[in-house]
Amino acid sequence: MSESLLAGVDVGTGSARAGVFTKSGQMLGRAEHPIALRRTGASMAEHDSEDIWRATCAALRQAIANAGVSPSHIVGIGFDATCSLVVRDTEGQQLSVSKDGDDRWDTIVWLDHRAIAEAAECTRTGHQVLYYIGGVMSPEMEVPKLMWLKRNLPQSWARAGVILDLADYLSWKATGSLARSQCTLATKWTYVAHDETGWKQDFLDQVGLEDMVEKAALPDRASPVGADLGPLTPEAAAELGLTTNCRVGAGVVDAYAGALAVLGPLSTTPEQMDRHCALIAGTSSCVMAMSQHNQPISGLWGPHWGTILEGFWQLEGGQSASGALLDHIVKWHGAGGEPTAELHKAICARIMELRETEGLALARRLHVLPDFHGNRSPLADPNALGVISGLTLDSDFDSLCRLYWRTCVAIALGIRHIVETLNASGYAIDTLHVTGGHTKNPLLMELYADATGCTVVEPATPDATLLGMAMVAACAAGLYPALDQACVAMQQGGTARPAKPEAAPQFDRDFSIFLEMLRHRQAIDAMN
Repeated sequence: MSESLLAGVDVGTGSARAGVFTKSGQMLGRAEHPIALRRTGASMAEHDSEDIWRATCAALRQAIANAGVSPSHIVGIGFDATCSLVVRDTEGQQLSVSKDGDDRWDTIVWLDHRAIAEAAECTRTGHQVLYYIGGVMSPEMEVPKLMWLKRNLPQSWARAGVILDLADYLSWKATGSLARSQCTLATKWTYVAHDETGWKQDFLDQVGLEDMVEKAALPDRASPVGADLGPLTPEAAAELGLTTNCRVGAGVVDAYAGALAVLGPLSTTPEQMDRHCALIAGTSSCVMAMSQHNQPISGLWGPHWGTILEGFWQLEGGQSASGALLDHIVKWHGAGGEPTAELHKAICARIMELRETEGLALARRLHVLPDFHGNRSPLADPNALGVISGLTLDSDFDSLCRLYWRTCVAIALGIRHIVETLNASGYAIDTLHVTGGHTKNPLLMELYADATGCTVVEPATPDATLLGMAMVAACAAGLYPALDQACVAMQQGGTARPAKPEAAPQFDRDFSIFLEMLRHRQAIDAMN
């Protein structure tokens, strides 16, 4: 095969994934490699960035082998990753983000909530930058984590020479370039992409990060998504199994890659964009919407300019734990165990059997609020707690299945809450484009349609997130003149699942109870 090919890399919470694509968007090969995650407490989680790079190289080499292609034909690569924070010293070496001082653990994982107090402090400033993050700073963003680092590990802060979002770290490892993506900086670092002065120094001064731009080696201006950051270095090319003829595109936070793949092709009809949103659902869930209008919504991150495509504003809502919540339920219940794919399938199969008798009303008196790791959207409350109402002494496998089913319902209702918040503020969303691990869960895919009332579109591509990064790679390699044209040319379509009208009464009732439980929780919290 002499055709120019493309590579996409997606680094999630537990693994690095890589794919090889044609310029028309067809996936030729895919592979995955695990990454290490250290939990040192309920609110703390750390990665080893060198372990992530090794996993990335292993996954890509295997993907190339699975595709059966020559590395010399791969002319572009793009990296996405979770919004985790990588800290390096002035020599580019690993620098500890852990209280035990072990430099191997140099990355604060996105889901780490050690900086809740610092996030609240940012919110209290009332600064203009909060306008672009829904009015409330999240501990999952980088500024509060940097505040925590400076205050709690001053020895690491003193030695710091470059600090990067994980996607930018991968691009740096690949090219040596310290350019940063407009997506990472605008969505996680309080960079205001549409202003002439992107960094708001007065805000950084207020939160004690007057030296952040210097310590992190941040540029004055961010690089647009898909911009050519240069070729692979000889060392990176050798490690990745590619050649120095491969160009590297400015990447994105992981959810944005999936949104690019499924929403990018709709850019040809921008007036219809506000009817669609992307749901990127795996360990956590992200709801991504795009618009031609600068429309802030309380409790949702954004609006951000050009963080998916130039010419559009973007909003992001989400759930900090969705797939992770189902895993937790399986581990927590006495009839559960290690939440393997096989056990999830067995639970789903049994739920289908139980529903043959009880229908959608299965366990109808059992209700769940899914905020076991806070509520990212639309309440923007990292201190929110999960709630289960309706438990009995039952502890057999069927009781696990009933709780699992109602937890799935709760996750879908949480998405409905986000969508209804968007629609109350000028959107008209009636279509969800679902990507990620949840597409393998038949219960969730059914519920995302029936519990929200939206049409659900499942992409035909085996991995929409990797396809999004292949689109970035194609733009960087010059195979298309602009990123939006790459999106249109490389789209793979999908299968639509409309909501079942007969399911609406059940889930309208469930949603009313869901909202009432939120009010009850708020009242109880006020009494504590």
